[in-house]
Amino acid sequence: MRNYNSEFEDTIDRKYAYDFDYILRDFMIRQLYSSFPKGKALELGCYKGEFTKKLFPYFEDITVIEASETLAHECKSKFGHVKYIIGQFEHINLNEQYDAIFLIHTLEHLENPNLVLKKINQWLTPNGKLFLVVPNGNAPSRQIAVKMGLISHNTAVTEGEFKHGHRCTYVLDTLYKEASNSGLNIVQQGGVFFKPFANFQFDEMISNKIIDDKYLEGCYQLGMVYPDLCASIFLVCMKGK
Repeated sequence: MRNYNSEFEDTIDRKYAYDFDYILRDFMIRQLYSSFPKGKALELGCYKGEFTKKLFPYFEDITVIEASETLAHECKSKFGHVKYIIGQFEHINLNEQYDAIFLIHTLEHLENPNLVLKKINQWLTPNGKLFLVVPNGNAPSRQIAVKMGLISHNTAVTEGEFKHGHRCTYVLDTLYKEASNSGLNIVQQGGVFFKPFANFQFDEMISNKIIDDKYLEGCYQLGMVYPDLCASIFLVCMKGK
């Protein structure tokens, strides 16, 4: 039985969220915001609300579904105008439909991603969009770790990742297949931020001023040239049959 109130806690060998994770979310918004529809938004999984907050300029009506009571209550204390539903996506049924649904670095945590994506297909309005973003198994930092013998293969789920709730590591073709098999209509795909270093290395280099905002901007721009070598990969999907 999974304990969603403990999976987000840091462990001895691995943090759940690095400072780089929050920087990356800014770049995600830059990559995706031009495709945001107007209307109601649904976010599946909020962690501590950092991405939720980034949706405020674009959506007035936001609902969050979060499996961790601890995280949901923490976010509610900060953003009282957001509507919260506590529970596992697999077990929740919604009567409402949404114009924009966000599944950001969450699909890889799910036991039954196909079931959840099929539910999302039902929760979208006829012209609604799903913004699906996951960590990329083919990121150069991860490929280097394989060559160093730190992980067995690009899409391995490490022990530390498993403790934090990861159940799968995606690359672009497997992510596309997952969404397609659920019946969603995929209208856009790509990557966010070329990633030569691991998250903890980015944190150390940023804090020690080894790299600056210009370097980060360069990685973002390069990511649009090489989507398969990005930190995250994404799909924009619309309602399918």
